[in-house]
Amino acid sequence: MSKKVLIEANNIHKTYPGPLHVLKGIDLTIAQGEVAAVIGPSGAGKSTLLHILGGLDAPREGQVLFGGQDLYGISDARRAQIRNSAMGFVFQSYHLLPELTALENVILPAMIGKNLGKTSALESHGLKLLQQLGLSARATHRPNQLSGGEQQRVAIARALMNGPKVVFCDEPTGNLDSVSGEIVMDVLLGLNKTHETAVVIVTHDEKIAARVGRVIGMKDGLLEQPLGAR
Repeated sequence: MSKKVLIEANNIHKTYPGPLHVLKGIDLTIAQGEVAAVIGPSGAGKSTLLHILGGLDAPREGQVLFGGQDLYGISDARRAQIRNSAMGFVFQSYHLLPELTALENVILPAMIGKNLGKTSALESHGLKLLQQLGLSARATHRPNQLSGGEQQRVAIARALMNGPKVVFCDEPTGNLDSVSGEIVMDVLLGLNKTHETAVVIVTHDEKIAARVGRVIGMKDGLLEQPLGAR
């Protein structure tokens, strides 16, 4: 039985001053619980597509449906609410706040979204996530006291804090050595199996692409054929 569609992008175009036509009519669907890798050369439009699918950057033309709702046909406040409650983001640069501990960085999305109420409940949930990622002993450490791989796992825990339906990852292993990169991929694939969270990964790494269920090729702002599950 085929899974329900979580994200549907129709005729997505994106231009920047120049003019630079980055995306040239993308049609794409992501199913609930799917793991997909978007691959292609630099400048293909991979990150731009990811940001548009995640409600971070409006297309010039086209429509993105998330759970059937038009992401760019609603208010900025409602779109931000959806990002906070139903989406997680993991970037190549970890974007951890240096003045906060690992645990404080993890619970930040829930504090913003006010999803779990009391601080004690937030901390308990955040500690559980860190424990699942092998970081319980590092909860009180600040980012500059953590390795790159540890910082990325903290960023993943933060992305999972509000129980998202999808996690978007933009070159999540780009700043890591091969061993740390493998650990991060194990974590991402594990959360998909455990929680059926959809994962969309932008990457240049063919080793990562080889581990996912579906590869989406991009070149010059267009999807390449053939596409689909392996």
